[in-house]
Amino acid sequence: MTKHTAYIALGSNLGNKEANIRQALRLLAEQGVEIEQVSTLIATEPYGVLDQPGFCNGACKVRTELEPLELLRLLLATEKSMGRVRLRHWGERNIDLDLIFYEDVIMDTQELRLPHPDMQNRDFVLVPMAELAPELVHPVLQKTMAELKEELFQHD
Repeated sequence: MTKHTAYIALGSNLGNKEANIRQALRLLAEQGVEIEQVSTLIATEPYGVLDQPGFCNGACKVRTELEPLELLRLLLATEKSMGRVRLRHWGERNIDLDLIFYEDVIMDTQELRLPHPDMQNRDFVLVPMAELAPELVHPVLQKTMAELKEELFQHD
């Protein structure tokens, strides 16, 4: 089987945030996802819905035999197994696993959009991604993670 490279954004703002992220990575590894690299975990402000605790965020580079939809479903199943409850859009969560990139796949279905459609506007995704893969080129925007991060912080 061919191994594919993907990038996953990691987040938590309930309970022991760092432990939640580490547990999610362990669970993914137990399901056969090779965790190749994990960014520094950073403290970030909430995005979208501001009346909630701050987040711990990061990103990881993985290798997997799973196809994009299979990987997405594994991420969602992992969140569910950890007790994630979706009370409100962009609301509190003990774990959040977002598929950001899967190789250079560009996909737009009801279930999955790749690359993640709003990642270039989110410092909590771009900072870890620029650390992990500064030269990785966004297949739609045709800019590197380092360039996207620099552009985002010029607008702040």
